[in-house]
Amino acid sequence: MSSYDVVLLIEQALSVQDIEQVRGLHESIEDPVRYHVILPVEDAAVRIESAMGSLATGEMLASPSMVMGTDVQDIQNEILATSRGELKATIQRMQDAGATAVGDTVSIDPIDALRAKVAEVSAAEAIILTRPHVVSEFFHLDWTSRARRKLGVPVLHLLEQENFDEQSGEGEGITGL
Repeated sequence: MSSYDVVLLIEQALSVQDIEQVRGLHESIEDPVRYHVILPVEDAAVRIESAMGSLATGEMLASPSMVMGTDVQDIQNEILATSRGELKATIQRMQDAGATAVGDTVSIDPIDALRAKVAEVSAAEAIILTRPHVVSEFFHLDWTSRARRKLGVPVLHLLEQENFDEQSGEGEGITGL
């Protein structure tokens, strides 16, 4: 029996509300729906560079102890463990909600990972769930804009932990297809 494969690119663990929203999109699909979740792992060196930049500009967003005297590999291991925990929690919540779901953490460019997974599973669609990113969306540098340029399947962008009405103001929940 064939399945309707959907690839989800997420930034953090999905809430029960997020999962209900995603599953609601596929209620009328007759084939079994299988979700493939991708969660990118942040690069520790980038996090440290960002923290150093914040310190250099006088912003105290990170404590100096996080940046100085800390092994980058220790930070990377912590980030990887956190990402794996968030992915595991998302998969478990999806399964608890009755969905068939599998997932992977990835350390490559998120859009490259999305494109590879869409091709690997012959996905019918891709959904990107993010927090709002006003600046990158304005300049079309966000994941959704990049994915739409590279994928040959519909790409839906949902904002995490917001229902359709909260996202668009008109109940659409779509930033464009």
